[in-house]
Amino acid sequence: MSLPENRPTDAAASLPATMTAWPQDRYGGPDAVRQARVDVPSPGTGEVLLRVRATALNSGDIHVMRGEPRAVRLAFGLRRPRTAVRGIDVAGQVVAVGAGVTRFRVGDEVVGEIPGGGLAEYAVAPVGRLALRPTEVGPVAAAALPVSGGTAWLALDKAGIVPGSAAGRRVLVVGASGGVGSFAVQLAAHRGAEVWALAGRRNLDIVERLGAARVFDYREVQPGSAELPDGTFDAVIDIAGEPPLALAQRLLRDGGTMVLVGGEGGSILGPLRRIAAGALRSIGSKRRIIGLAAVTSAELTAGLVALAAAGDLDPLVKRTWPLAEAGEALAHVDAGHTVGKVVVTVP
Repeated sequence: MSLPENRPTDAAASLPATMTAWPQDRYGGPDAVRQARVDVPSPGTGEVLLRVRATALNSGDIHVMRGEPRAVRLAFGLRRPRTAVRGIDVAGQVVAVGAGVTRFRVGDEVVGEIPGGGLAEYAVAPVGRLALRPTEVGPVAAAALPVSGGTAWLALDKAGIVPGSAAGRRVLVVGASGGVGSFAVQLAAHRGAEVWALAGRRNLDIVERLGAARVFDYREVQPGSAELPDGTFDAVIDIAGEPPLALAQRLLRDGGTMVLVGGEGGSILGPLRRIAAGALRSIGSKRRIIGLAAVTSAELTAGLVALAAAGDLDPLVKRTWPLAEAGEALAHVDAGHTVGKVVVTVP
């Protein structure tokens, strides 16, 4: 294994040549991902090498694993994923630095979104995507934050539910018990909004504890139900991608915004068709519908970490698996209806 000249000698001497990882060489279900011994990667310019402590799984990992919807293959590889190992939300310790890196040092504990590779003992990360992890926030909680928490944060911002002006405003979160939804409920409540939420019956108590003022079983209550009167909400955050747009748009007050976050959709374009339909419905309307991809940034991650360190944000991590059982964790997320976040830990 070749090492960059600026990798610290003591760190390089302590690194193994190979590691346990879960790569895939084809698109498919969880059976396409296998445990293997692979070379420990080396950080390039502007990158660090992390000893992974925890990796949170997202629906995006499943979409890339399966290559579905087909449009994702244009970005991630036509026949197989260019990055063989899943896992983009990572908390870890810096064990080596690449050329030009001054922001972090060996020994720093960090968290952030990486291009992939988290389901392994070591992973390379661009420094621009990382934030420091304080001791008050454990690696499991930290790993749950970046993509889901960042997406919820931006969805609320786009809907106008921002700190300092959200008090007295009412928000409906559809799909409130999942990764993004559980953060959306907490962040909206923390910003002072009154949160209503739709979730599965078995998760209603959980969502209420997260800060929702009113919770409903989505199988019994949907846009158009008497429990959700038209013109009731300043914002609707739809993560489930199921309510008919015409009915959901009517829930908004004039000037309100509905944010579509993902969802499944068709086999080719996925949620893009629904997002496009929402944009068309917004033309000439006082009730906007806009789309949002799952996104984050180092700045957003740092803000989420600060809230967690202060006790104002508590990631909903319902299950963890050790790295040796990462295939089971992927299968669990792939099966759908995950509550909160699923995190894989590395001994």
